[in-house]
Amino acid sequence: MHAAHNTPGTTEPIPVLHVDDVHKSYGRHHVLRGACLSLAAGHLGGVVGENGSGKSTLLQMLAGQLAPDRGVIRRPADFGYCPQRTVLHPAFTVQQHLRFFQVAYGLQNLDRADHLMDILGFTGYRHRQVSTLSGGTQQKLNLTLALMHDPPLLLLDEPYQGFDWETYERFWELASDLKERGSSVLIVSHLAFDLTRFDQLWHLRDGQLLNGTHAEGTATNREGR
Repeated sequence: MHAAHNTPGTTEPIPVLHVDDVHKSYGRHHVLRGACLSLAAGHLGGVVGENGSGKSTLLQMLAGQLAPDRGVIRRPADFGYCPQRTVLHPAFTVQQHLRFFQVAYGLQNLDRADHLMDILGFTGYRHRQVSTLSGGTQQKLNLTLALMHDPPLLLLDEPYQGFDWETYERFWELASDLKERGSSVLIVSHLAFDLTRFDQLWHLRDGQLLNGTHAEGTATNREGR
């Protein structure tokens, strides 16, 4: 379980993820223009934007895979990252992936992974090779590998891509489970249904993050303040 911590004399929890005045450009193309966001412990946040709007670039910077041109990103050293493309070896079985990541994370057992597999509904695929799995089942494994060490922050890029409706509902069951454990979850997607499920929602447009359930919301950026 992950607890939120307050500074003396305050009631607001310290953000688990804090982004302040982040800029990123490729040549003359400005991908991000002073982006800001703050996500508290136990909160579910979403970043929504059209394809090519810079969502994956933002998430790669949050995960430490890209450096911003300027700005500040603060997050815990221990976090889970689920990229849009699965990081799986086609010749390995589901169980082999779990064992490999168990060693990488230094876990004593696979209890948490077993629980995640049960929620996502693919416990019967443990001894199947990845190459024989559907795209949706591969995504379930991708999620499990990112979450099995129970990190305080989860960064998820298009996490329900390829899911059928039943699995989509199972994903939100998992999201509720993560929130109850005190984990913070940031979902990046080109679509956001069931907006009421999110505690916070940002729209990425023209390199700027807009705060709210509609793109006409308040800009949470340095530019325009």
